[in-house]
Amino acid sequence: MQVFKLCLKIIKDNIPTLMIYVVVFLGVSILATSSMSNESKEMASFTPTKTDIAFISDETGPLVDGLKEELSKVANFVEIERDTEALQDALYFRRVTYALYIPNGFTERFMGGEDVKIQKTTIPESYSSAYVDISVEKYFDLARLYLTNVENIAEEELVSKVLKDLSVTTNVELYDTRANKADTSYANFYFNYLSYSMLGVLVMGMSALMVVFSDKDIKRRNACSPISTSRINMQFILANLTFAMVTWFIMVGFCIMFNFKNSLTPATLYFVLNSFIFMICGTSLSYLIGTAVTNQEALSAVCNVVTLGPSFISGVFVPQELISQSVLRIASFTPSYWYVKANNEIAGLTSFGFEQLESVFSSILIQLGFAVAMFAVALVVAKRKRYA
Repeated sequence: MQVFKLCLKIIKDNIPTLMIYVVVFLGVSILATSSMSNESKEMASFTPTKTDIAFISDETGPLVDGLKEELSKVANFVEIERDTEALQDALYFRRVTYALYIPNGFTERFMGGEDVKIQKTTIPESYSSAYVDISVEKYFDLARLYLTNVENIAEEELVSKVLKDLSVTTNVELYDTRANKADTSYANFYFNYLSYSMLGVLVMGMSALMVVFSDKDIKRRNACSPISTSRINMQFILANLTFAMVTWFIMVGFCIMFNFKNSLTPATLYFVLNSFIFMICGTSLSYLIGTAVTNQEALSAVCNVVTLGPSFISGVFVPQELISQSVLRIASFTPSYWYVKANNEIAGLTSFGFEQLESVFSSILIQLGFAVAMFAVALVVAKRKRYA
């Protein structure tokens, strides 16, 4: 087992470089876990933020005062000079995000049944202005309802009834219909990020072996050795598989150790299966890179490109829901995309029948297709180099 021992010795010499990926991976995973728990607490106790608005009116009366009272629930009133330039400056410098103007005669026309609109100026695409718009619309829609159905209703009575109706609130409780969401949130993130770290370790470790054994002097010396070529290749393959399996086992083991309470679920089994298939895919890619790259100095650069590039566009660092469709179409030509896609689908499952897992298995088979294709290309490259 001389070749096998030599491979292990080479890997041992590269352990400091490989540990960088492992340490960074574990550190980010732990930080993300605490961040996700804080976000869950914030979502459970959501409180709307009041919007800073300018309320300008050329008239006073119960209807206008009632509107201002209703808006005080969702807005803070900022005093602005009644000047167009001052208002524009306030909006530009974000002193206010919404300016509301009620012209003279508005109340009389509204009480007369006319379809009048208040004037407003908002910052484009400001989501906080939506709360103000909703409050204004509810106030006047309800007022129009009373005007239409209650004859000769006085302005004071109208405003009193509207404010009374709008003061009625309902407590809303949110229930998660996916029973396993809380159980898989950490595992989903962990296994997604595992594609970057595990691929980096595999490429750096296995490619380092390939570069050493691709040296012409070593190849000639091996050819003169009493060990047959088939035995050398078998021991070399065994060393690569051992390294890949140990890397995969350690990284998956950390997930189960950190999240043991929520790891005893069917979803974890499929996360592990998906990561195992991706490990095979990463092994093929590492073999291809080691066969094509013969320069030790260029290995680190190639490793960064093949690990960081797909991770950014495939949903490892940024959720796939936030990535444009054009970028995802490009990412679909990488195994990382299908690996992350399968993980996200597993995290969303509540039952694990074949019908629910069909899409997951499709993504896994595509990863195997990538593995076979890359291994075939590596064999072609190796053969061409052998006879070069």
